[in-house]
Amino acid sequence: MTTKAQYGTSELERDFGCLTFGNALSSYRTGEEKNQRAFADFLGISPQSLCDIEKERRIPSPSRAAKIARQLGEPESFWVQLALQDMLRKENLNLVVSVD
Repeated sequence: MTTKAQYGTSELERDFGCLTFGNALSSYRTGEEKNQRAFADFLGISPQSLCDIEKERRIPSPSRAAKIARQLGEPESFWVQLALQDMLRKENLNLVVSVD
């Protein structure tokens, strides 16, 4: 009998790094096959702001994260949780955010 290896979030993080707001947004944009300018226009933000978020030079506020989620038609809680987790990580606080 063979057993299946489990591949969960810890293995995903080990292989690809932390899931951040910036890399999640970049992945979403890439999946939509949009360039940064077109995607920034769609979100209602400047291309520079989008670039800063994707490169993790800027973390959106919870309200901006929620607004972006609404524009994407995605759950606000997921995107707000990513933004808050990024803020804690930036402050070197080893805490985990859970948003309901």
